[in-house]
Amino acid sequence: MKIIFTSVGRRVELMQAFRRAADALSMELEIYGADMDETAPALQFCDHFIKVPAIRDEAYIPFLLDVCSKEKMDALIPTIDTDLMILSENKERFEEIGTKAFISAPEKIAVCRDKRFTAEYFHSVGLYSPDPVDNVDEYNGGFPAFIKPKDGSSSIFAYKASDQKELRELAGRVPDYVIQPFVKGTEYTIDIFCDYDGKPVYITPRIRLAVRAGEVLKTRIDLKEDMVEDMMKLTADYRPCGAITVQLIREDDTGKNMYIEINPRFGGGAPISMLAGADSASALLRILGGEQLSFIPDAALNGSTYSRFDQTVRVD
Repeated sequence: MKIIFTSVGRRVELMQAFRRAADALSMELEIYGADMDETAPALQFCDHFIKVPAIRDEAYIPFLLDVCSKEKMDALIPTIDTDLMILSENKERFEEIGTKAFISAPEKIAVCRDKRFTAEYFHSVGLYSPDPVDNVDEYNGGFPAFIKPKDGSSSIFAYKASDQKELRELAGRVPDYVIQPFVKGTEYTIDIFCDYDGKPVYITPRIRLAVRAGEVLKTRIDLKEDMVEDMMKLTADYRPCGAITVQLIREDDTGKNMYIEINPRFGGGAPISMLAGADSASALLRILGGEQLSFIPDAALNGSTYSRFDQTVRVD
């Protein structure tokens, strides 16, 4: 089995999760890491390094297609937001050469890449979401408020504003922003894995106990039944191909689940759900091996808590 991961960067845990899954399945797996930077730490956990052009370079897709064709890749898996759309738009070209690109449809990627559309989409499938505006003069949702780039990630340029004066000052600094009412409550991430046709296999809610730069440091599996039901509604319409993560805040005063973000890829904390028992790496390998998988409820160990850490690897 051969899998290529694009923009592997720091995704060491994800590479380790797939290696662990392959070993447990007694499957021979070759991991190809594609990146512009040969010092990316995750490359030290891949079998092969593929140095690629920049994502915005017109040679990017032809280069990947050529690699996948020559190496007979079984699957391509994206790991960052910036190449999701271009890979999605070329998904059929990868399928034509025998490589399954685990990425959702372009119109669904567009929903996720613009926070204004994300809120509208949550509403369309019957879920709560704070309403965004993209003009500070039109905001009337009360304070505190939350301002962030409409296509941002990793909590970059994301701020809480306590009053109108502070909001206006931030609006002058945050590029192409959206503003939403600040939701007070418990933050959750839901790791979801679906088969190649968009049918859910795992749905794993977990509490974000501690976060740094948008990525979880400490988390606890919390299999809330209403969240799982919400995600069954969402996946029935969205039809994710492979992994997506959904973020929400459970309001303190009302108990409502206020959904705020969809990332249609393996999230940074996705390997945590795999360690807890919802092993989507194993599921993906089994799907590539021809298995038909059904939804597996309560696969992760409820209440299990995980804490992450940094580690150094020599790259020269």
